[in-house]
Amino acid sequence: MNSNNADFAAHLTRASEAESSADPSSVMTLLADTDGPGGGFTTYRSTFTEGAVGAPAHFHTKATELFFVISGSLQVLVGDEITVLTAGDFLAVPPHTPHAFAAAPGCEADVLFTFTPGMARFDYLRLLGSVMRGETDPKKIAESSERYDNHYVDSPVWREALAAS
Repeated sequence: MNSNNADFAAHLTRASEAESSADPSSVMTLLADTDGPGGGFTTYRSTFTEGAVGAPAHFHTKATELFFVISGSLQVLVGDEITVLTAGDFLAVPPHTPHAFAAAPGCEADVLFTFTPGMARFDYLRLLGSVMRGETDPKKIAESSERYDNHYVDSPVWREALAAS
């Protein structure tokens, strides 16, 4: 699909053609990974099983990360604050803001994620799935921090929240 805007071409991903990456606690459906003059975006959908941990505390230096909860409940850390998002809730986390997420205690979650600007993050999501399935050394994630703009931080607040659930 093409639009009339020279800075951005429309992007269509059919559900039947979307790539999926599964690990023991979630399935990621890769929807769009674009870049270009308009900045582009990366979008994927994750379904989390009950008790699944999505991401440890981290931040991005370039991208804003957008969350839209399709169904279920997602526990989210933003800065030092923890909140629970439920179906229909939307959250935008700006660059340099530590955040983390997991299925809320006792819940599953189905979430649409978008990063803008995009920066070819699908390879990171593939790597993450491979590590979670035990196929790749977890050190590869740390080695990819700069490339994929994922910078991990320690969060005592998040560790306590996960331990409590």
